[in-house]
Amino acid sequence: MQTESMVAPPESRRPAPAPTPASTAELAATAPGAVRVIRRNGKVTAFDASKIQIAMTKAFLAVEGAGAAASTAIRQKVEALTQQVVQALTRHMSGGGTLHIEDIQDQVELALMRAGEHKVARAYVLYREERAKQRAAAAAAQPASEKPRLSITRDDGAIVPLDEARMRRLVTEACAGLSGVNVDEIVTAALRDLYDGMPEAELSQALMLSARARIEKEPNYTYVSARLLLDALRHEALKFLGMSETRPTFEEMKALYPEYFRAYIHKAVELELLDPRLALYDLDRLGRALIAERDGKFDYLGLQTLYDRYFIHSNKTRFELPQAFFMRVAMGLAINEVERETKAIEFYELLSSFDFMSSTPTLFNSGTLRPQLSSCYLTQVPDDLHGIFGAIHDNAMLSKYAGGLGNDWTPVRGMGSHIKGTNGKSNGVVPFLKVANDTAVAVNQGGKRKGAVCAYLETWHRDIEEFLELRKNTGDDRRRTHDMNTANWVPDLFMKRVMEDGQWTLFSPDETPDLHDLVGTAFERRYVEYERLADEGRIKNFKRLPAVQLWRKMLSMLFETGHPWITFKDPCNLRSPQQHAGVVHSSNLCTEITLNTKAGSEIAVCNLGSINLPAHITADGQLDLAKLEKTVTTAMRMLDNVIDYNYYAVAAARNSNLRHRPVGLGVMGFADALYKLRLPYESDAAIQFADESMEAISYFAIKASTDLAAERGRYSSFEGSLWSKGILPIDSIKILAEQRGGYLKQDTSTSGKFDWDALRQRVMTVGMRNSNTMAIAPTATIANITGVSQSIEPTYQNLYVKSNLSGEFTVVNEYLVNDLKKLGLWDEVMVHDLKYFDGSVQHIDRIPDELKALYKCAFEIDPKRLVDAASRRQKWIDQAQSLNLYMREPSGKKLDELYKHAWISGLKTTYYLRTLGATHAEKTTISDHRLNAVSNAAGHGAATKAAAKPKTPEPIIAPPVAVASATDVGAAKVCSILDPDCEACQ
Repeated sequence: MQTESMVAPPESRRPAPAPTPASTAELAATAPGAVRVIRRNGKVTAFDASKIQIAMTKAFLAVEGAGAAASTAIRQKVEALTQQVVQALTRHMSGGGTLHIEDIQDQVELALMRAGEHKVARAYVLYREERAKQRAAAAAAQPASEKPRLSITRDDGAIVPLDEARMRRLVTEACAGLSGVNVDEIVTAALRDLYDGMPEAELSQALMLSARARIEKEPNYTYVSARLLLDALRHEALKFLGMSETRPTFEEMKALYPEYFRAYIHKAVELELLDPRLALYDLDRLGRALIAERDGKFDYLGLQTLYDRYFIHSNKTRFELPQAFFMRVAMGLAINEVERETKAIEFYELLSSFDFMSSTPTLFNSGTLRPQLSSCYLTQVPDDLHGIFGAIHDNAMLSKYAGGLGNDWTPVRGMGSHIKGTNGKSNGVVPFLKVANDTAVAVNQGGKRKGAVCAYLETWHRDIEEFLELRKNTGDDRRRTHDMNTANWVPDLFMKRVMEDGQWTLFSPDETPDLHDLVGTAFERRYVEYERLADEGRIKNFKRLPAVQLWRKMLSMLFETGHPWITFKDPCNLRSPQQHAGVVHSSNLCTEITLNTKAGSEIAVCNLGSINLPAHITADGQLDLAKLEKTVTTAMRMLDNVIDYNYYAVAAARNSNLRHRPVGLGVMGFADALYKLRLPYESDAAIQFADESMEAISYFAIKASTDLAAERGRYSSFEGSLWSKGILPIDSIKILAEQRGGYLKQDTSTSGKFDWDALRQRVMTVGMRNSNTMAIAPTATIANITGVSQSIEPTYQNLYVKSNLSGEFTVVNEYLVNDLKKLGLWDEVMVHDLKYFDGSVQHIDRIPDELKALYKCAFEIDPKRLVDAASRRQKWIDQAQSLNLYMREPSGKKLDELYKHAWISGLKTTYYLRTLGATHAEKTTISDHRLNAVSNAAGHGAATKAAAKPKTPEPIIAPPVAVASATDVGAAKVCSILDPDCEACQ
């Protein structure tokens, strides 16, 4: 029976009428029809929800007495609890599946505790323990010949005995070199979930899931899970290629990789999935260069993400394995090299080592028939109907091939402006923004992720007030853009008026057309002149209001909706190396790209990749400059190669990219690097490290670009640039300071480790290959692949569930766990406490203060310190950085101070404002099926605290997806921060 071990202890049983489940029909209908239950003997039976209700009723009778059977309250309580159990068990099983009887009992136990039925739950737990001991004793006494043998159904339909020896070999190889993991534990747990006749694919999944369930207890299980997942990937790929009747293990695959690689390339070319030129490489040489051991570097989230979203597939069958994937990307990037095999191997080694990772579009499309490898496109929308819809068409074409978009809408005239052709009045920019929004939804990025676009508008535009409200959930929906990001393009003059409590005037660009292209003091002079013309009545369509009033509305909308972001026009232009060749009118989707645009002729393109910063920290806590230089040099060559190899969906993008050749080299894993250096994120030493690490990257990136210029020639618009004058990014701060007139506090010191004077001379003499070299992108997805913290972000939580398009993944801060292990503090109680405190260590008394400082989470760090670190980085970067700001308890005053601090600190842009999306996190048991409330550590248990802990308020801001509570693992689930379905996460 399914209800085995689901009744109260035998000594407590009393005769009672059989319960009549009043809602059996409803409960049966709740669960998907294909759900089945694995019994302890391996047999499978249909899921029957009414048996859970019967068993739970018996448990109440055993504790409360026979008279409870007639209690309406208890009957209703049992029905409600049973529904909760059924929903928890089956909510992710709409397509059917299997449950083990132990899983059902775990949920019953948990439901009883959450309902406050502690006596019933305690009796239930103790009875389960006693029955488990009895079963173990019986199993030990049973002769081996009498023990049931399970069979497996192979892909070809053949039924064969379960090969337990191979299972153990797979798990042993998966655990090799990892501490804290247990082969027997994984095998035993997997065997529990097997049933007679199970399909071969489910067997592989059972092993992987048994390891995955232990990640929160021991982070190294994430690597075990990934290696076990590889077993299924290898089988799928080799079977598709007709290579193997058996399933090679991790060790056996090492010898097969070269043969597989050749077959994979030829098959992909035959299926028209890859460029035929890839088959012309020396595939034997490249196959021998594959380092099969590097398949073991992935954590579970990284490998699952690659499998779901990146690997080449035919009719949903993936036949690209990890090392072939990296080599395919490298081959595409080396396709125009003279020594293409040598360079492909060099690029492959950099990618597969995780020292550097190209951006998502490059990983998607390199080596394919249409290699659209660029990450970002910036466009300008002109002020005429043909141009507006031409720009929207460009958006559609660029988005189709996985490009993220930034649109400058400032030239479009404001509401109420005169239309000469019809002698009518304009409806302004907002209706066209609605069309652009719907286009982004309709044209997703190659079917791989949603189209993503950000609209920019300057703060003096007549429609700015309506623009601020585009993301509101109230008002006329025809004037809302719920799917499009928005950003303010703020001139310095506006910020000065705010600081000085001055007035601000809104204009329509058809009457003030040159404001759009003016910056700094030139903008200020012309703007003041237009204000005089408005006062004289020579400009009709304008509005005047206190600057502070508009500033407050900007912050209010940012607070309420997360948009528009605040970006600063003047530092983007005054520090741009290319100010001689045009104007930066906007940033991109993620606010790190600052390139010139011009309607009709200049669509800016940027090609991104990121250095894995913690991979360049030595064992003794130093930044490895020699390794960093080697990484940057190769990475810059790869990024430069993108420009010539890239597929351009729009001619203006191709022309612009070939003329200026901008690239954006960034970093990821900054928080991990700080952990390795033992530097708290808020500390002065961490801010100094942000400065010095970015100085090194800046020096090496500029040097690499000059080396490429010596080899390949300088970019065509070099003459007249700041580069040509020997003005490097660190030097351009002086230009901004002169134009600001005192509103700038930005450090300009250098470390003294690099010969900047010699580099300036070389840049002026040899030139640069690239107009722009550096930009720090969000890196959410490629950071997942490489297993590091994203970009320059602080750690969100030390224990949480990450949700993305590949599913839900438990994430544990490995650095914290390792430190707690050294102190003997890592145990199940600590896991419970981390869950209860939503990943924070600040309220766990037994954790030392030193670790509390080191492992502060994002919302526990002073946001001004994030700005301070960003200001130090911005010294060295010729573009910008995606900087999220976190605020635990936001207020108007705090926001006002924070964003003024960002402006005065010389930042070019900011990105999302993250306020604490604090939903209640459900608390669960550990995998040993014991509730903390009835264990020896009950005083520290999360389960007892959960009932008393009040729910925290709903999120004030949760852009762009509402934060959900985690019901599987018990840690706060992150949607709004780590969601590649919303931004063009690199």
